[in-house]
Amino acid sequence: MASGSKWTYSQNKRFEDVLAEYAEDTPDRWHNVARAVGGGMTAEEAKWRYELLVKDVELIESGRVPFPKYGTPPGEAAAAKAAARTGRRG
Repeated sequence: MASGSKWTYSQNKRFEDVLAEYAEDTPDRWHNVARAVGGGMTAEEAKWRYELLVKDVELIESGRVPFPKYGTPPGEAAAAKAAARTGRRG
């Protein structure tokens, strides 16, 4: 999992979930995050990726960058299609 490579939706989601598991005051946070994300990520890459995420959020919140248009994750897209066919929601 090279730090400069493009991540999939699932990889980004996993990274965000793991960040929530390991709060800022967690000892060895970046080692724990890297290990939990997997894919050969190092602690340094985990911290670098987090810093990029923080910068992106700051740019979006300041209005300097438009809010990204995320696609629907594959599992959710299939569930939405199935619900539409049966007339059910949620």
